[in-house]
Amino acid sequence: MTMITDLPPPRPAPALPDYINNNAKLRDAAQKMEATFLAEMLKSAGVGTPRETFGGGAGEEHFASFLREAQAEEMVKAGGIGLAEALFEAMKVRNFA
Repeated sequence: MTMITDLPPPRPAPALPDYINNNAKLRDAAQKMEATFLAEMLKSAGVGTPRETFGGGAGEEHFASFLREAQAEEMVKAGGIGLAEALFEAMKVRNFA
């Protein structure tokens, strides 16, 4: 029988550089912009569009937008598409230039 060795303990999370910690508001704004962009892309892709059968109603499109926004926010939390990081870097340079 093969013995499985114990895994080493997880490494502590690396400390973020000061420029990231000091720019939490910029990072948050960049992530919100990426989430908005992704929500619009999901809308264009047809996510949450009403079905022809058993669908409809005045509030369906409105509540579908909530779903798309929540999905987009989760996508950003999972790493997104890199747009937030690019926006953050651009805003950071502009903010301190």
